Amino acid sequence: MGDIWALILAAGESKRMGTPKMLLTFNGSTMIETVAANVTRSNVNQTLIVLGAEKESIVHLPGLQPVICCFNDNYKEGMLSSVKCGFRNISSGTRAVMVFQGDQPLITTQVINSVIEAYLTSEKGIVNPVFNNRRGHPVLIDIKYRDEIEKLSHNVGLRSLAYMFPEDVLEVSTNEPGILRDFDTYDQYLKEINQLC
Repeated sequence: MGDIWALILAAGESKRMGTPKMLLTFNGSTMIETVAANVTRSNVNQTLIVLGAEKESIVHLPGLQPVICCFNDNYKEGMLSSVKCGFRNISSGTRAVMVFQGDQPLITTQVINSVIEAYLTSEKGIVNPVFNNRRGHPVLIDIKYRDEIEKLSHNVGLRSLAYMFPEDVLEVSTNEPGILRDFDTYDQYLKEINQLC
């Protein structure tokens, strides 16, 4: 059967945030630890975090001890470089990979499990959760696309995979806007924190 891996992208420089957003406090922990906790509580078999900027500050966080980390030497080239790095570090017996962004702590374990279930009960190789007709994260990608991902150009990104193989895409409807929410600026972060309090 093969394992389903989670790939969490946490290598960015947080330029628009102005401070390392993976280390921002969120729900009593850091943002990246919250994301990792949501993922590891789900039905994924293995979790890999791709690090780049702030590697030394992130890798020793206590909430990340159950997961594996790798380092993307090319993190300044953008998110796709981290996706490629992650896929290169996934074991050969893997069945599929779920791609998460490290600044999306509002993705619930329930959504993750529903995407996995949809993949296991369908014959589709690319599975996206959807809220209000918008595709969000995590996107689940069958390992058969590993070579296609490696060939993707940095100016098109991972989303182009779904446009290249539209017949192999499955959308999973959800009632959770958190699949669309990430945090690029400090104002966005403060607004969310104030709502949680």
